[in-house]
Amino acid sequence: MAKTTQSVTYGVPGLGNKDASEVATILQDRLNALNDLALTLKHVHWNVVGPHFIAVHTMLDPQVDGVRLMVDDTAERIATLGGSPAGTPGAIVAQRTWDDYSLGRDDALAHLGALDLVYAGVIEAHRKAIEDTEELDHVTQDMLIGQTEQLEQYHWFVRAHLETPSGQLATSGTPTEKEAASRTRKK
Repeated sequence: MAKTTQSVTYGVPGLGNKDASEVATILQDRLNALNDLALTLKHVHWNVVGPHFIAVHTMLDPQVDGVRLMVDDTAERIATLGGSPAGTPGAIVAQRTWDDYSLGRDDALAHLGALDLVYAGVIEAHRKAIEDTEELDHVTQDMLIGQTEQLEQYHWFVRAHLETPSGQLATSGTPTEKEAASRTRKK
């Protein structure tokens, strides 16, 4: 899917319209990813089963809340830059470059295996956005750095369930959510 370039009605002092537009475009991609992540986390929260159900079910609500705050901060930063944040489901679907989350009702560890890949993708893209804003806007970059720190902690919480005592991840090297889930699913 194509990225939609954000046009801005005004910039912020010290940041011209061209740079503000570029930053807003970067942030729209992050807004789409964070909205999708919040929905995915809630979907997992509703669909986990098995002996690890309550641990995963209760672990995810604070993550959903934290990601929703990131969504709001990101949308408000786009607006601050003079852009118009697009937060509708249609905008997410039309502009995203990833597939829908692939698991329904499943074992809690299977969901965590799939979430390992979801978080890895979001964090990798956030780190790219940090790089892309280095020369453009340190205020936005700072926001993205703080979000990445929190996302990495949430990812660690997920990975702690998938790690062996020797430090190996059950999902290591898996290219798809379904394969990651398969490696962790209780038989």
